[in-house]
Amino acid sequence: MLYRLITIIGGIVFVVVLFALVWFFCKKFLEHHGVREGLSDRATVLATWTFAGISVGLVFAVVGAFILGPWAFYRTLRGHGVAISDGAAVWWGFGIVVASLGITAIGFFGFLAAVGAY
Repeated sequence: MLYRLITIIGGIVFVVVLFALVWFFCKKFLEHHGVREGLSDRATVLATWTFAGISVGLVFAVVGAFILGPWAFYRTLRGHGVAISDGAAVWWGFGIVVASLGITAIGFFGFLAAVGAY
């Protein structure tokens, strides 16, 4: 029972870590493209919608996260007026999704191995 509780708490922590990574990468993306005013708020909106796309995509099929996450990033980015082409926005979104999910997955599987659940 203790391992189940630790695994559930660890899973919740890693969901928070995933959102934090998406937010960090979105903030760096906006900084890279010259956004200065309202940077934190704009990064939060962009990260929230990208995270929502990832989450919905993970529910339907794991591959869906790599489709809906970048699509949500692209659609939200269009509302921010960042000067970037549509194709580049999708690829940036895909990169943010892959990097965030990859780092989180590596950490989570390490965590599961550490508690003996994997």
